Amino acid sequence: MLSEERKAIILKKINEEKSVTVKELKETLDFSESTIRRTITELDKEGLIIRVYGGAMSLENESLIEEQSVEDKEILNVEEKHRIGRYAASLIKAGDCVFLDAGTTTKCMIDYIDEKDVLYVTNGIVHAKELVKRGMKVILIGGELKENTEALIGADAILHVQKYHFTKGFFGTNGINPKIGFSTPDVREAAVKRVAIGNTMKGHRYILSDHDKFGKSCAVTFSEFEGTVLITDKCSDRIYYDVTDVKIVD
Repeated sequence: MLSEERKAIILKKINEEKSVTVKELKETLDFSESTIRRTITELDKEGLIIRVYGGAMSLENESLIEEQSVEDKEILNVEEKHRIGRYAASLIKAGDCVFLDAGTTTKCMIDYIDEKDVLYVTNGIVHAKELVKRGMKVILIGGELKENTEALIGADAILHVQKYHFTKGFFGTNGINPKIGFSTPDVREAAVKRVAIGNTMKGHRYILSDHDKFGKSCAVTFSEFEGTVLITDKCSDRIYYDVTDVKIVD
């Protein structure tokens, strides 16, 4: 089969399904996994689809969302974020080494953090300032400042995060999709999240999200469901309970 024919078949399948994993494509099409991955990369470079971790999404995917500014996010689901933050903060114990991801939901944790015998590592400038005000020991990683999320990202940030092994990590997400996992719009921000999650003990990788993120997707997956605990205010779809540990806060 010609390369262009194979690309057309895979593109048609992605557009029909809206989002699909490499495994699903392999099961339905008579192509090898390496061929599928290579074709997805080519289609992504041509601007015909969006390649995500473990699969691809159609450009017409209605659940695909873009990054909002901090100002826009801070006024959304405020009560829910504080309930999530309060519970998440209660999980921190003396002696922990904690990664606190930049983001408005993780920021809500800070009002409820009391434990000072902890090393807090963060890529959020505002998070670092607020933690220091509360008398906490804080490491602010270096890197490029991303204006609309106030997060430190890039190669320097990744190198800094790689030095640490976290007993607990708290992460925000822009999208939660049962096919592609947890996602965010920016590949550089996703890279920092992915390294930090990888350096956090399994079972203590906490994803903080209000119910609005369910079923939504962004361009880049930063974590699969395995080994994570999803802390949220509401989750009615049972599929998420099958793929990760879900904690509903009151």
